[in-house]
Amino acid sequence: MEPHDLESDKGGNAALKEVPAGEEPPIQKPQGFWARFRYYEELLDRKMGIESHTVERVLPEDRKPPNPLVMGFMWASATMNLSCFSTGFLGNEFGLSLGQTIPITIFATLLGSATTLYLAARVIWMAVNPYVFIQAWCATMGPPTGLRQVAISRYSLGFYPSSIIAALNVVEQLGWASVSCITGGLALSAVSDGQLSSAVGVIIVACVSLVFSFIGLKGVLAYERYAWILFFIVFMIIYGEAAHRADLSAPPTVSGMTESGQILSLISVIYGSSASWCSIVSDFYVHYPVNTPKVKIFMYTLLGISIPTCIGMLLGCCIASALATNPEWNDAYENGIGELLRVIIYPDGFSKFLLVLLVLSGIGMNCIAIYAGSISAQLFAKPFQLVPRAIWTLIVFICILLLGLAGRDHLLAVLSNFLSLLGYWNTSFFVILFTEHYLFRGGNFANYDLDAWNTPSRMPIGLAGLTAFLCGAAGWIVGMVETYYTGAIARMIGDDGGDVGNELALVFTIVSYTPLRKLELKYIGR
Repeated sequence: MEPHDLESDKGGNAALKEVPAGEEPPIQKPQGFWARFRYYEELLDRKMGIESHTVERVLPEDRKPPNPLVMGFMWASATMNLSCFSTGFLGNEFGLSLGQTIPITIFATLLGSATTLYLAARVIWMAVNPYVFIQAWCATMGPPTGLRQVAISRYSLGFYPSSIIAALNVVEQLGWASVSCITGGLALSAVSDGQLSSAVGVIIVACVSLVFSFIGLKGVLAYERYAWILFFIVFMIIYGEAAHRADLSAPPTVSGMTESGQILSLISVIYGSSASWCSIVSDFYVHYPVNTPKVKIFMYTLLGISIPTCIGMLLGCCIASALATNPEWNDAYENGIGELLRVIIYPDGFSKFLLVLLVLSGIGMNCIAIYAGSISAQLFAKPFQLVPRAIWTLIVFICILLLGLAGRDHLLAVLSNFLSLLGYWNTSFFVILFTEHYLFRGGNFANYDLDAWNTPSRMPIGLAGLTAFLCGAAGWIVGMVETYYTGAIARMIGDDGGDVGNELALVFTIVSYTPLRKLELKYIGR
């Protein structure tokens, strides 16, 4: 039969109109605000591919996969930026030496990157620390299911408790993007010799990011697949001009248990900066074929996150180590990251040019954050799905703008508190998904009713998942070290405390989820 579409006759009655084979039926202009907005969103989707159905499951026959290398390039463009560079200064702030900070940065980045990666590679399981699978595992769930990460979590956490993950995800993306806007704003202010305020710089970075995110995944990938090349060249130039000033001979300014506590806290912050991607990573992989090799997903994602992150952070570590012996750099650092880079790079005109390019590095992170944040907002609850993604994109953008403007003078405080918080809940999130997949679903996606992803009555109740997540939260609370609070166990490690929130979150979550899920299956049956 030929497809048909409804049209109105002269009397206003619906009549069937034949549509030629191979053509899409025209979209009918409806009545009502949201319906009319949806109509224009659908129209833009057909004309520009802005993705009007982002939260729905992408069926295997509807997928148009990008080049697999984009899996790595996308994360490289998002992570090789001024925010990661700024995070590299935290080791020096914690009183640790460069010789300590470099291996901690590499280890913690790999640990956190792996959180986003996993399962792809059971073959590597015996050869590598099990943490290597956290990031990879979440990444490899996208192609087999065609579902976004929050939707996947409904199969373990339950339909309604997964709303907690959606909410935390939105907060996470707002935080990441605001940090990126702050660093970009500081750089633009430095370029203009202070004539352009950091507030205006924050607004400029946020607005440019909005353009790509508004279009959808197509717009995000159009930017991300090539942007990393530019940032890599810029960072290599800065390494050439500054890395030789690194001071490897300076000893740490802390010792004993206090030193151990600071090392634990730095690991927590850097781990959180990479592990935070695990709650959104499959959002970007749903268009790849179901049979995409998991080892390929594992390697592209691991390398795409860990190597670029280390490039930026290690540069920050090296420059931070030289502040104590270089008064000019230290004075510039007091005025912001942008001013420091302007002093480091020479000649002056060239430094301004590179700073402008580095501002673009923040846009890569923001594109991913705004896109993923809008999807998570839609997945918070069914009524939220009625609001078009374009509207959520604008709401997320406004929140990022406000946070960036409010926090632009407190960058390192934002980084040290925000990034470690990310690691806590992402660790619990990973443990629940991982345990459910292997222990209760046999590691087989055939045991997932993928058509039921948006049907509460066919999802787990979530008593086990929610309780385990809250038990994990208890672990974070007693093990965290933040500016505003230090947990009871963390306080026992040195004068300033040692952050063991992630370790306790892992133990508390897995110990509680396994028996509770068995009881849930026994007495509730789903």
